Amino acid sequence: MADSNITKQALSGSLKKLLTQKPLEKISVADICTLCGMNRKSFYYHFKDKYDLVNWIYYNEFVAVVSQKEYDIAWDLLQDLCGYLYENRSFYRKTFYLSEQNPFTDYFTSCIAMVLEDDICEIFASQENLDFYIGFYTDAFVVAIRKWIMDSEPMEPSRFCHSLETCLVQISKAVIERLA
Repeated sequence: MADSNITKQALSGSLKKLLTQKPLEKISVADICTLCGMNRKSFYYHFKDKYDLVNWIYYNEFVAVVSQKEYDIAWDLLQDLCGYLYENRSFYRKTFYLSEQNPFTDYFTSCIAMVLEDDICEIFASQENLDFYIGFYTDAFVVAIRKWIMDSEPMEPSRFCHSLETCLVQISKAVIERLA
């Protein structure tokens, strides 16, 4: 297992280095393998394609790390997520950038949905359209995060998270007042 992680880390390092030179869609598996001195067979033993490698990077650098923590509120997890994306923004800008089918955005969206699902199910417990609500809020968060990290000068993560929270709270208050 240790050798497997060493191989995956080497492939990960190669991809990250290549992303400093060209966009993800222009990077081939052969480019990744050549840079770290491996053959394509080794790559395909561990990953199905370069997008699978990107997802592995996100999972191992962020998801696996935060899954070891306990969060009292989801906003703290969001703060950690945004801090991680901000610190690695040059990498994630290139992975989010793809306009056509984007396996990383799909993977990221599924991760965000899992985080939101429990809270949304609790809030809308008596509702029939839970999938709709989960999808709606997931899409809102993913688009907001993606737009933020793609900005040439994104605001600090704490300010971004505070702005998201303020927006949701203020809109919720206004809706409640209007309905009352």
